[in-house]
Amino acid sequence: MYKRLNELSFVIGLFFSIVSIILLTDYFFKKELSSKINLYTGIVFLIFGLFMMSIKRNKNAK
Repeated sequence: MYKRLNELSFVIGLFFSIVSIILLTDYFFKKELSSKINLYTGIVFLIFGLFMMSIKRNKNAK
């Protein structure tokens, strides 16, 4: 786990995933018309965060 924290792509993905969870919980608890952007932004951030966390760094790259 600590080796993954040294990879920038994993840290960026973790950040976007946490922000997406915050946005999605805000949407599900408030249910206002104006918070609909939280749903769309949360879904996009979650997809981007999971994609960034799944990227593997090439071991041969210097």
